[in-house]
This record gives sequence, C-alpha cells and structure tokens, in this order.
Amino acid sequence: MTIDNMKATSFKDATFEDWQGKAAASLKGKPIDSLYTNTYENITLKPLYTKGEFSDELAGELPGQLDYRRGIHSLGYHSEPWQIANRLFYTSVGELKEKLDNALSKGQTAIAFDVKQELFSDNRALISFISSYKNKYPLALDAGLLQTPLLAALAVAEKESGSDEGLSGFVAADPIAEAGLLGGLPAGEDEFFMKWAKVLEEAAQQLPEVKTVLVNSAPYHNSGANAVQELAIAISTGAYLLQKLIDNGWELKKALSKIVFHFAIGSNFFMETAKLRAARLLWSKTAEAFGAEPEDRKMIISAETSKFTKTIFDPYVNMLRVGNEAFAAVLGGIQYLHSGSFDEPAGTVNSFSERVARNTQLVLKSEAHLEKVADPAGGSWYVESLTKELAEKAWELFLDMDQKGGIYATLKSGWLQEQIAQTAEAREQDIATRKKSMIGTNVYANLSDNISKPAVQEIKSHHISDSLDAAIGKVSSDSSLLESFKEVEPSFAPLNLKRLAEPYEELRFRAWKLQEKGSVPKVGLICLGELKKHKARADFISGLLSAGGIIAERSGEVDSNSAAIDFINSSEAKQFVICGDQQSYNSFGPNLAQEITSEHDVKLYLAGIPDEKQSEWKIAGIQEFLHVRSNALQTLSSMLHELEVGANAKA
Repeated sequence: MTIDNMKATSFKDATFEDWQGKAAASLKGKPIDSLYTNTYENITLKPLYTKGEFSDELAGELPGQLDYRRGIHSLGYHSEPWQIANRLFYTSVGELKEKLDNALSKGQTAIAFDVKQELFSDNRALISFISSYKNKYPLALDAGLLQTPLLAALAVAEKESGSDEGLSGFVAADPIAEAGLLGGLPAGEDEFFMKWAKVLEEAAQQLPEVKTVLVNSAPYHNSGANAVQELAIAISTGAYLLQKLIDNGWELKKALSKIVFHFAIGSNFFMETAKLRAARLLWSKTAEAFGAEPEDRKMIISAETSKFTKTIFDPYVNMLRVGNEAFAAVLGGIQYLHSGSFDEPAGTVNSFSERVARNTQLVLKSEAHLEKVADPAGGSWYVESLTKELAEKAWELFLDMDQKGGIYATLKSGWLQEQIAQTAEAREQDIATRKKSMIGTNVYANLSDNISKPAVQEIKSHHISDSLDAAIGKVSSDSSLLESFKEVEPSFAPLNLKRLAEPYEELRFRAWKLQEKGSVPKVGLICLGELKKHKARADFISGLLSAGGIIAERSGEVDSNSAAIDFINSSEAKQFVICGDQQSYNSFGPNLAQEITSEHDVKLYLAGIPDEKQSEWKIAGIQEFLHVRSNALQTLSSMLHELEVGANAKA
C-alpha cells in the first residue's frame, strides 16, 4: 500500500454495540451486567463511557466559563497555580515560626497551620510572627472558634508589617460545621449570626482581601458521608450562611467574595475529582438563584486529603493514599490543598513525614506537570458523566434538605446525622467483611509493625479553648462570640468523626494487651494433606488472623485424625482452623471435627465452605465456616475474646 493510499484509508467508527459484542465474547457466558458496579452514592458505574451519551450541553464550554465545572480560570493552573497549604503542627509560636520558615523555603506556598490556643499565649510574639512574612504568602487558615481573636491579631500585624500588599487568602470559620461537632449553636441563632456578621464586617474593613466565611464539608466526610451528601451539605451550608449575611445588611456581591469552600478528598479517585467539578456547577446555579452576576458565581475551593481513609498500622501505605487523593483534588480544580502526613493518625508527625507530604504536591506540580494544563480531567466522558450525575443527585438532596428547613434544621432534627450514619454503616460493613480492602489493616496486615497505641486525642481540640485570658483581648471586637460557643450544651447528636480502620486497629491493640500479659495471641491451623492441597486456604486464614493481630501456627502435613490430635496436643493454642481442599474435606469428613472436640475443649473452625455435609460439620463442633464473605471483624473479635478469657483465667 502506498503512502497516498494509506492517507486515503478510513476506518469505521466503533460503536457501543461493537464493544458490547467483543466484551460478551471475552466474558465467556457471564452477563455484561457483571461489569457494572454500584457506589455509595447509588450511582452505577459502567465499564465504558462515550461522547454519544451526552447532548450538546457541554459543547463549547471551556475552563473559566459558566457553569465553571471545568474550572474558574480560563488557563487553569497555568495562570493560577494551586497553593500548597499543608497545615503545620506545633507547641509554641517559636516552633511554628521555625517550621513555617523551613516549609516555605522548600516549596510550600501558603501560610497554613493548626489554629489553637497556644497561639495566643504571647500576643506580641504572635503579631511579630505574622508581620515577619510581609504579606508575601496567602493565608489558608480554618480558624474555627478562634476566628475572632485571630482576625484581631492579623489586623494589628497588617498595620505593623509595613508591606505595600495586604494580607490575602482566607482566615475563615464555619459556625454550622462547628455546631455540628459540638451539638448546637449558642442560644439565640439570630443573635449569634448578628454578632458574627459584625465581626466579619470589621475584618472586611481591616483585611479587605481576606476571605472569612468557610463552608466546611470535611467533618461530614470524616463522619462517613458520601459524595452526594457532601455536595448537598456544602451547597445548603453556603446558601444558609450567605442568607445570614444578607439578613444582616451585607450586599450579595460582598458576601459572595468572602466565601471559600473546603472539601475532604477520599479514596474513590474519579468520584472525588467529579465531586469538585460538580460543586462548582452547583454553587454557580445557587449563586445565580440569589441574583449574582456570572463573575461572582465562582467557587474558591480549599481541600484536604481525607482523615477517614487513613490508618495507624502500616502507615507508609498512607503515602500512597495521600498521593492518590491529592492527585484527585488537583484534577478536580482546587485553589488550596493540604496533603496530610502519613503518620498523622498516630499523632507522631515529624519533619520527615511533613516533607513527604509537601513533596507529594511538588511532584504533581513539577514532575506530573499538572499545573501546566487547563482542566487536566477534560475530555474524559467518565468524569463528565460522574460530574453530571453527582450534580443532579446532590441538587435533589439539597432541595429535600431545603424543604426540611435547611442545613441547621436537619442537624437539629437529627435527620442529617441519620442519613450520614446509614452511609457510614454501609462502608463499615464492607470493611468488616473485607469486601473493601485496606492494605495493612484488614488485608496484608504486618504483625511486625512496631507502633504503640497513641494517646487518645480530643477530636475537637482546636475547636474549643480552655481560656481566653491570653487572647487578643481589647483588640478583638467581640470575644464573647467564642465564649458563647464554650457554653453550648448539646441540643442534638454531634457528628461522629471516625476512621474506617479504627475497628481493626482496636483488635490489634487488644492482641497487644494479651502479649503484655504474657499470652501470645495464637490460633492453630490444621493443614490437611500435602502442601498444594491446603496452602491456598491456610494462606487465606493466616491473612485473616493477622488483621486481628493473631499469629497463625501451622501444623505439618496432616494425613490422619491422629496426626491432627498430635498437633493439638503439642500446641498451646485453644482455637484451631481446619484447612484443606474440598477433596480433603470429603475424605476426612466431619468425623475429624467430632474426634477433636470429643477429646479436647477447643474452638474449631473450617476454612471455606464444604461441598457436602455442612450440617454434619456443624453438629461435629465447627463454630463457623471462614470464607471470603465472612464478617472478618466479628470473627476476629470473637477469637480475641476467647483468648482474653483464657488469659484472665491464668492470671
């Protein structure tokens, strides 16, 4: 074939039906439906997405154009790079200054730290610390209940900095999220927001470029909410706070300019990317409903990698989780990003882990070149489809919440907490049964992990301060705003912050307590037949036991009932699992279990489900059949309980 002929050659466009035919042949009789999966958002993920599924509604839409789903800047990160805003942890202003100087010199681009009472132990030191940066870097601070004194300190620092440029970024708080964590707002909802609007008005005059209103959906995410719920909550909260400012005399344009949204980014990569794109679409439509001009409908997004998905054990896997989540956030189009340290769940953050977290974003910028592309996710029909479906479902939920009185009313009634709890329960069930894997926690657990149980930290440590005596005082326009929150008595059930790995981590800590008492948590594996016959199930059981911190003690190749009895006699274990293939189970039969239980007071399990005589195995003494659909968490907890009873009996 000549070059000219090759140029003239055309190919028939492949259709979805063509793909279906090829897929059906590859599946060898399995239905096409087996390739579809359902998500916690009640969205069915298809194996293939094409442009043909969309109307012309997306045609011509570009980054920087309404409805902003593709980003708020026409050139994306190429013109406006996202800010690396990793929060720093500290014990004093001096330590914070040292850590922040180091972080900024090594790639961090925004001033971000955990806002807590220690900041106000020395007012002059705090003001000097802020002034020293001469407004070179934007602020990225969730001020929580310390917003009032912090804004006051920043106003003083602004005057003393001598810089031609004013402070920028955000020093914001979300009273609704705080109320959700505490169980209520101070008495008098209208009075509280009148005072809050007054504080923000003073800040707007002194710090005109600083955003002060946070719409924080992270607490809901870290309670187990799905992406649809997070979006509906964020839009409902944004509309609520916007209306409160308008009710207190703010102009719409000014109020919108002070709002920044904050999202936590979970492990479902494409869902999280689509979540951020859908958020901009939804807020654009919401602001339009308030009468906002197109330029004022843009959503400023701050994000953080999820706390919900992180683990204490095998912490280096958290590096991969953080990298995945940070990548998803960047593709979604954020302005500020906190990538968490891999050892943060254990409370052992150090300079190395902070460096790794910071460098995660630097790699995305400088090596993946994501800041050089406008809308890196553009062109993916999968992401576009998820964006559209998330937006539609979230809008329906938002309207449902609105009919129930809005975000705060649904919190007060407990309806919202119940919706989130149902989603969290589904997630927890999947982790318990290992339908969903957490590497190093419920699968591939490393029993040699040398981690001590961390001290229990108060979840809301940075939300509630013990004293305001050392705060800014006279500089603050209304310090009673914080005091009023301290006096809140819960009037509804607070949000239940958690991590998915916690139940398995608790099993590991129980196993460690047994070791501290001198009792090794051990279960015996009775391995039937030669290695190739029992290895698969013995390996499966070993992996299952390790998730609970239990050691698997394997027998040799058991070829008779007497050999099994000999192994039991030689072992200190009081619980045993019979492991073999179906042929071995049929050969040995339930009489093996019967002989063991008649001679020894032990708990006996069977790996897998036998092809026949299941009821006879149960009658012979098998406690449970352990297989891939078993509730691993429940089984391991039961095994540990038996070990604890035995250890206590010896004590």
